[in-house]
Amino acid sequence: MLSSSMNILVIGGAGYIGSHVVKTLLQNDHSVTVYDNLSTGCRENLFAAASFIEADILDEARLRAALAPAGRPIDAVIHLAALKAAGDSMLEPERYAEHNICGTIKILNAMTAAEVRLLVFSSSAAVYGEPQYLPIDEQHPTEPTNFYGATKLEIERILAWYSRLRDLRYAALRYFNAAGYDPDGDVRGLERNPANLLPVIMEVALGRRTQLRVFGDDYDTPDGTGVRDYIHVSDLAVAHLAALEHILAHDRDLVLNLGTEHGASVREIYELARSVTGREIPVETAPRRAGDPAKLMASSKAARETLGWRPRHSDLETLVQTAWNVYAGR
Repeated sequence: MLSSSMNILVIGGAGYIGSHVVKTLLQNDHSVTVYDNLSTGCRENLFAAASFIEADILDEARLRAALAPAGRPIDAVIHLAALKAAGDSMLEPERYAEHNICGTIKILNAMTAAEVRLLVFSSSAAVYGEPQYLPIDEQHPTEPTNFYGATKLEIERILAWYSRLRDLRYAALRYFNAAGYDPDGDVRGLERNPANLLPVIMEVALGRRTQLRVFGDDYDTPDGTGVRDYIHVSDLAVAHLAALEHILAHDRDLVLNLGTEHGASVREIYELARSVTGREIPVETAPRRAGDPAKLMASSKAARETLGWRPRHSDLETLVQTAWNVYAGR
């Protein structure tokens, strides 16, 4: 870990992934300021040891003030703020372009003005689009099939230019499917209107939804349902700190996948959830969604070799159990 404490601005730090990142930074004795508009983040996810600024990334004046505080300067930024619903991005491209792309440009310009050189960026496996081979490595063609993925890819391209022109050092972390909750139970704020599989299953288990809709059960997979690479959110959080350490120590940019290199099917997840929760979890099969591949799995060899990073909490039992602990209020 870094030998000395850094002062880190975590943009989107009240969100699901961001709050786990903040916890990891605090555990490693870094000073943290959370910058979040709370549109999807939760006050419940704010840590007393971190400062908090409630503001939007489109507010350039607030961004510049946050990056040039009185007293100790900001050393690095971790940027996790984004609109992320792939389906919505196809219906509202203007909103996604403004928030994701324009908002990130405002962050970069504020960083430049404040002479902050280090950025860890929350990217996505959505930059790849339809898999041409498995597991997907960082050399896989990038051809997003939704506008959300296109915004993440465009931001990565902009980061590369700022690296060349403004001496920025960045790590773009391409997440696969984030899941689970803090095993210690310190992060308990629930996502609002979740669209990802595991939180939807949890809501069905609690009776907040009547059933789980499974989109397609006739894929070329062992049980016919889609297979995805699920990575525990606490493992993602550790990777953010490791990536920041690396770009600081080696003065070079990184683009890395974060996944487990293993796939789990939708059916495996909901069957395990039935066992863990003791609830029925009714299931309805619906037609396949356009653009959904049968299988999607990461190669994390580069993260393993570059950062020495390996998932520690990403077995299916831990993913489901830690999610249920929070949803059931345990």
